[in-house]
Amino acid sequence: MRDLKYVFSFLKPFRREFLAAVFFVMAETAFELIIPLFMADIIDQGIPSRDIPYILELGVKMGVLALLSLTTGLLYARFAARAAMGYGAAVREAEFSKIQSYSFSNLDHFSTSSLITRMTTDITVMQNAITGGLRPMVRGPFMLVMGIVLAFIMNRKLALVFLICTPFLGLCLALIVRKVAPMYGKQQSCMDHLNRVVQENITAIRAIKAFVRGEREEERFGEANETLADTSRTTFHYAVLNLPAFQLTMYTSVVLILWFGGNFIQTGSMQVGELTGFLSYVMQIVNSLMMISNVFLMLTRSLASAHRICQVFQETPALSSPEHPTGTIRDGSIEFDHVSFKYHHKAKEYTMRDVNLHIPAGASVGIIGGTGSSKSTLVQLIPRLYDVTEGAVRVGGSDVRDCSLLQLRDQVAIVLQKNVLFSGTIRENLHWGNPEASDEELWEACRMACADEFVSSFPGGLDTLLEEGGQNLSGGQKQRLCSARTLLKNPKVLILDDSTSAVDTATEAKIRQALSSLTRTTKLIIAQRVTSVMHADQIIILEDGRVHAVGTHESLLASDPVYREIYDSQMKGGMGNGAN
Repeated sequence: MRDLKYVFSFLKPFRREFLAAVFFVMAETAFELIIPLFMADIIDQGIPSRDIPYILELGVKMGVLALLSLTTGLLYARFAARAAMGYGAAVREAEFSKIQSYSFSNLDHFSTSSLITRMTTDITVMQNAITGGLRPMVRGPFMLVMGIVLAFIMNRKLALVFLICTPFLGLCLALIVRKVAPMYGKQQSCMDHLNRVVQENITAIRAIKAFVRGEREEERFGEANETLADTSRTTFHYAVLNLPAFQLTMYTSVVLILWFGGNFIQTGSMQVGELTGFLSYVMQIVNSLMMISNVFLMLTRSLASAHRICQVFQETPALSSPEHPTGTIRDGSIEFDHVSFKYHHKAKEYTMRDVNLHIPAGASVGIIGGTGSSKSTLVQLIPRLYDVTEGAVRVGGSDVRDCSLLQLRDQVAIVLQKNVLFSGTIRENLHWGNPEASDEELWEACRMACADEFVSSFPGGLDTLLEEGGQNLSGGQKQRLCSARTLLKNPKVLILDDSTSAVDTATEAKIRQALSSLTRTTKLIIAQRVTSVMHADQIIILEDGRVHAVGTHESLLASDPVYREIYDSQMKGGMGNGAN
């Protein structure tokens, strides 16, 4: 219930609409409850005495009450919808904002499909709890209390039937809720899995077609879809058991009331109109109990969704800016002081162990190593995408943990290994690097990244529209645009994480030559090709999360067998293959 309380706290800005909806549904219920009293008077007094004016008068009053009930019902729907839609937007915005505060390690705790489901389906469930649950939640108890009071006023003996039926209904509801509650959480997990399958299929549709795996992926989707359908079917199979239970109770109550009521009419202690009005209250009371049971089932499902939403809010960001940052980025010098790192604090093995490095400001540094040697991990510690487990990383003489994250990441720019472009124009994507950049600055960044060659060939130039993820560009073009976007930040430290792997060697040489003009910027270049780093001021070789060797191309070639083996396999091996 704490989860429900927290999630519904976002309803506070819309409490006026919410309270108005509550008021109108109570008014609607009150108008409906008065109608049976007039109906009983018409049957018991108007019809026996054939008093047409009296019948017409009460009929008009019943019509007015019905019209007022309809009006208040419509007003309830209006205010409930405004409260629910505003509430859903507020939760969705807060949840999205929370996700933006996550570090990479926080995002490792949730799958992408799960976060999407939590921001869409789960929030929709909570909205439905307001639009579909507020009415029965208010109307049910109010109608139940008022109906029982009016039924006791009308005939106390017959009203005792409810004291027998209510415990039975309560027992049925408790058993159903107990069975169904855990099933709703499982149902949402199945929805996560289905979304994950759909996301992977749409994202990798080209690979699926290339490998002719369409039929297998259809089977995979069918399995996930059928699992969700089976889980939903089982859940609702138990959830709808409340309907036959309540119908059994309702018709049993009607039969008992007709039996005893008929006897009362025969003895003269009750009139026909009174019994008719009493039966109307019976129906309303039983319907109110049905509403209350549906509310419990809806709250049970909402509780599962509220718990999943709260998990997003309760996740504590692993990284945050210090409240009073003391560090300043004076230059682009970088120092790793006995740095060790593991992705999860419970992991037994360190990904990186005891790394000591000093990189002077303005230097050009190449980083090479085998797959899994922690090259990307090393550079991701510099802009504090992850925090070190032991030791310290300093940029410009300041520990990155003492610096403002905004200032640090403005001064340390990184082109990630996975290129990310957004739907929109090339200009809009480049403005991520500098929103105030002029067209001249945009073209200059494109020239340095050798992106001007293809951008200028497009009819729209900088205003060319990019599809989602830049799918209308080649891999090399995406890499060059991402590099241009990063150069616009004019950072003190520039990190290129294998950002020229899809670029030909001639274009890579042009980019390297352009970057050499950035004498005040420290450049870290992760690459698989020796030609990409051999001209760097120093080269760092990583092996199994440790620094194996540091030196220039010439010194490493002369003294380090690992570097010499890499060089020979790429340079001499390449020439040998070419000769054959």
